Amino acid sequence: MGAQGFEDFYYNSQDALKLRARVYGVRHDGVLPVVCLAGLTRNSADFHDLALYLANHPTNPRQVIAFDYRGRGRSAYAPDWKTYDPIVEAGDILAGMAALGVGEAAFIGTSRGGLIVMILAAMRPAAIKAAVLNDIGPVVQAEGLTAIRAYLERAPKPKSFADAVELQRAIAGPDTALTAADFERMAHAIFRDENGVPTPDFDPALLNTLQSVDLDKPLPELWPQFAGLADIALMAIRGANSTLLSAETLTEMEKRHPGMTSITVAGQGHAPLLETGDLPRRIAAFLKSADGR
Repeated sequence: MGAQGFEDFYYNSQDALKLRARVYGVRHDGVLPVVCLAGLTRNSADFHDLALYLANHPTNPRQVIAFDYRGRGRSAYAPDWKTYDPIVEAGDILAGMAALGVGEAAFIGTSRGGLIVMILAAMRPAAIKAAVLNDIGPVVQAEGLTAIRAYLERAPKPKSFADAVELQRAIAGPDTALTAADFERMAHAIFRDENGVPTPDFDPALLNTLQSVDLDKPLPELWPQFAGLADIALMAIRGANSTLLSAETLTEMEKRHPGMTSITVAGQGHAPLLETGDLPRRIAAFLKSADGR
């Protein structure tokens, strides 16, 4: 592994975009590799600390692959913003897995990443042996999506990383369990450093996909896609302050998947940071229980 604990892996999409993934650790017989999928504008950096924990676990280490979607992180920007689409991105993930020789894995999907997991359950069900859905479910609350769109369209531009940290602290609000170190990591995951100036690490054209959503109409529900996860080990994590995944939807998910493990994270909203508190240990234990299924 490189000095940062991972190796960069580049591959080509079907439409010839150069895409990137971080690969942590090595493959182990009898142990599922983990594929990590980030939120709408986020990238593989979101999973860095969790990936290091899983890849270097003292008793059950496993390979972790964290993808940068097209137009995010170090993956190439698409010439046509309409390809910033979860179905296209799901195809990109399958292409990356094939290039890495990974036929099946456990998946961890945050927000949009969880939607892609559900799409993959329909496209390639045999590839998914376990899944963690982080603050996402078959019903996406319009209130939360409206807030995300408003933030992305009107977010102030920090002049320094100290400004970026304070911006994330303000977004979290007073009812937060996150620490100064958590906000520091978050800021450096969201923004890339351009001569000391924080710059959002995604293609600005990605925002066109949000502008095209009519939030005055009910958002489509993905219960049929969620049903595709019925036969695998499943964990769902919800931020107690989340406006994207409601407590009611989480309860309905539990009813439809009786074996699902549910976690509600106090003092966090959308989406909980998976490296905080007891989450790394609980995720590692869940993945270990899924290895032999």
